[in-house]
Amino acid sequence: MKRVLVFLADGFEECEALLVVDILRRAGAEVTTASVMEHRCVVSTHGVKLYADVMPADVDTASYDAVVLPGGIPGTPNLAAAPVVAETCAAFAGEGKLVAAICAAPSILGSLGILKGKKATVYQGLEQTLPGAQPTAGEVVVDGNVITSRSMGTAIPFALTIAARLYGEQAAQKLAS
Repeated sequence: MKRVLVFLADGFEECEALLVVDILRRAGAEVTTASVMEHRCVVSTHGVKLYADVMPADVDTASYDAVVLPGGIPGTPNLAAAPVVAETCAAFAGEGKLVAAICAAPSILGSLGILKGKKATVYQGLEQTLPGAQPTAGEVVVDGNVITSRSMGTAIPFALTIAARLYGEQAAQKLAS
């Protein structure tokens, strides 16, 4: 069973987090949501309250196969302010583990240098937050161990792409149908 860590912060975009959690759990992954706030109750950009599974201090991040960053405002800046997010993403990228971010969240990967020399996408108008990357207009862009996606409207293809990477294309197609 693959293990996926989804970081959540106040202001996260609901679809970008919960569709990923739902689809990856349907694929068979053990998905853990971790709040980077001072409490497990995280409030989305549209006021939806969600209780994260854990706090980052309670997680051995090294035991996960993938990390996912949902976007949203102010979710993305809140994630960017959490040292555990930067540490985990940098470690995973360096180890060749899967790192995935959607909407504004690829900007975090850009600020960490993870996207240098890679094709990536981000919410329209934020391309300047991907220094050294090759901005690409696709819904979902895969380059090596990094998956990026554009917006809330691409959350399902984003989640299915992560599932395909973890469980194979056939498993992702089965979920999609």
